[in-house]
Amino acid sequence: MAGNTLPFKSNYAVSSKIEPFYKGGKVQISHDEQYIFCTCGPRVNILQINTGKIIHSIEQDDQEDITSFSLSPDDEVLVTASRALLLKQWDWKQEKCTRSWRAIHNVPVASMTFDCTSTLLATGGCDGTIKLWDVVKQYCTHNLKGSSGVVHLVEFHPDISRLQLFSSSVDCGIRIWDLRTSKCICVLESHYSAVTSLAFSPDGQTLISSGRDKICSVWDLKKKAVKRTVPVYEAVEGVVLLPGKSDYSQMGVKGEGLHFVTAGSKGVLRVWDSSSARCVFTQMLPDAPALNTEEADLDPRSLMQLLPMPRSNRLVTVTAEHNILIYQMPALTVQQQFVGYNDDILDVKFLGKDDTHIVVATNSSQLKVFELATNSCQILYGHTDTILSIDVFRKGSMFASCAKDKSLRLWKMDLKSGRVHCVAQGSGHSNAVGSVACSRLKKAFLVSGSQDCTIKVWDLPDPLPDVGCDVMLMTARLTEKAHDKDVNSVTISPNDKLLASGSQDRTAKLWSLADMSLLGVFRGHSRGIWCVQFSPVDQVLATASADGSIKIWSIQDFSCLRTFEGHDASVLKVIFVSRGTQLVSSGSDGLVKLWTIKTNECVKTFDAHQDKVWALHASSKDDLMVTGSADSTITLWKECEMKQSKLQQELSNLLHEKKYLKALGIAISLDQPHTALRVIREIRQQEDGIQELEKTLLKLRQDQKESVLRYSVVWNTNSRSCLDAQAVLQVLLTHLIPEEILQYQGTRTHLEGLIPYTERHMQRIGRLLQASMFLDYMWQKMRITACQTSPYYCHHKLASLWSM
Repeated sequence: MAGNTLPFKSNYAVSSKIEPFYKGGKVQISHDEQYIFCTCGPRVNILQINTGKIIHSIEQDDQEDITSFSLSPDDEVLVTASRALLLKQWDWKQEKCTRSWRAIHNVPVASMTFDCTSTLLATGGCDGTIKLWDVVKQYCTHNLKGSSGVVHLVEFHPDISRLQLFSSSVDCGIRIWDLRTSKCICVLESHYSAVTSLAFSPDGQTLISSGRDKICSVWDLKKKAVKRTVPVYEAVEGVVLLPGKSDYSQMGVKGEGLHFVTAGSKGVLRVWDSSSARCVFTQMLPDAPALNTEEADLDPRSLMQLLPMPRSNRLVTVTAEHNILIYQMPALTVQQQFVGYNDDILDVKFLGKDDTHIVVATNSSQLKVFELATNSCQILYGHTDTILSIDVFRKGSMFASCAKDKSLRLWKMDLKSGRVHCVAQGSGHSNAVGSVACSRLKKAFLVSGSQDCTIKVWDLPDPLPDVGCDVMLMTARLTEKAHDKDVNSVTISPNDKLLASGSQDRTAKLWSLADMSLLGVFRGHSRGIWCVQFSPVDQVLATASADGSIKIWSIQDFSCLRTFEGHDASVLKVIFVSRGTQLVSSGSDGLVKLWTIKTNECVKTFDAHQDKVWALHASSKDDLMVTGSADSTITLWKECEMKQSKLQQELSNLLHEKKYLKALGIAISLDQPHTALRVIREIRQQEDGIQELEKTLLKLRQDQKESVLRYSVVWNTNSRSCLDAQAVLQVLLTHLIPEEILQYQGTRTHLEGLIPYTERHMQRIGRLLQASMFLDYMWQKMRITACQTSPYYCHHKLASLWSM
């Protein structure tokens, strides 16, 4: 093994996270254009545009989903509506609820908006009614009835002196309400499908409405009649009027007439002349292939909202994939892009000269390249099915990806602009390509491993194409039938001479890259191998397996040198750090572990994910680490001193001394559910475990009990820890009154999450009980049979018969 030329790593701390912040619903831009407000279940998240960071998160105490919200034009007041039929007024900068009241609606609120004075709030309900509220004097001013079905759109006329409110519901009409008389004065009828947005001209005399019936209507509000119908040939979700003062000649705007921008189901931004009903400019999503098929209406790139940013002359669109794009006018170039929801993270790698970016493969056909400083994202299109693996060349400006579409692609980053483009592609596998590896010494070749059990070696184009050139085709130089089952992982040695592969057939193999001749087989794992990795300095190979272990192998005699055990489930990834003297592994148990090879010791366990950690990579300087999980979270870790080492040591000492209350308190303070579970298990293993657990849990503070309840919900989802979760729940539910438990944050959601898994555990226990009773019955029968065939029994039976 390599000498200890560097100090061993002892700890990593979470530097930042990229988490889901938008899962659909309304998006609103603050009037000062500094923040984006968007819904995510029971929360409204506030994203700072220039940094891409979530700076505030407004969360419902009852954990009920937010159905609608609105920010006042002065950016001071935020009002939310939830499924609990409550309206809440927030001081969002302090994350403080200042007032809550019943919405009066019989069913949830579907839409809401403020007037330009930030005084009146209109709420449209699913019950067909509209309520108006004076948020200053705190009372309901109007109750407007007459709409049929869900009122999904409410909008005040920008001229407050008119005191008019516009609304639309499922009947596809646009109702104009006179707030002086509380009566509907007109219904504008032109659309045959849902009206999605309204835009008023600066003078307030013209209204443009968009609908899913693939038209936009231009209305004369004086005559209350349609001036022109503009056929758009796609379901339109948003319309915005272009301001008249700026020069938009780049967008085909000529003359001073009204022009408007539409966004719709085909993922296209278009500029229209309202007087001629002609499209004068079309802008596609960046780097996205054109959508010309009928199925485009269902494409995940469809634009669901279009919002103006007039101060900075920008536009914001929201896609069906929950991506938020900011366009700079007049060129309509994408300035920033934020990903609201990532789905499962399958792979992640550092990218860029100084690891300034990460490239992420999620459960989709697009790659996402995040700039770490701003969280702004570029989405890369090319693959047609889920991308499974990524690998990066040295110096980080080029990388390769492979996918279920049986292909692999080569991508190159322009270091000046940071933009990434596909420069080459290859296909030839007959099944999904599960792993790809790049050459190490120079950019010469790729290796791919597939579910068709083969490995292919691909030469890169020579010379390498530049960014912006046509995509070149790669052909495989060598193909080898490598394994009996799926090839899960391939990796190339630091000198580019050897290749290692790991397979579902429980073996890893070593190959010569010169001719793909087999050099040896590593056998010892009892289940499939998920990852193989060469040491950067030593002649050893690390393998991670579904049997929960990591093994270090000699590549000279193929013997197993070390085995590391500690994960409770499959080990999915392993990497070398500290110049090959340490390992970092990630597993299906959601844990990341740091190991020292020489001592076979697990130095630290990191508990930051709630699901399988599929992705793991270290930066080129070996000071950063990134992990990605099926919980949709990407976590960036930074090496740090063992600041919490005293707490960890104290925790071990407390467990040894059986001071369980303090030990559990430390585990909760560190927010480590896995450590808390260890404490609970230690308590339950004692002779008086039930009484000790009861005594310990009841002495916890209320906030600590909340944390233990939250942890128990997660523990209850796993059959290995469900008994510990049930023991905790028995104590809490038996000794605490319901009113106290209901005061805990998120109790309703926690209890709802407990029920289905608890029922499943009870069914399993019932089946085990039945099986044990059958076993007991069989044992009794066997005993009777054995007695009846014994010599003593036969003699006794004959004697009794003789006496008769």
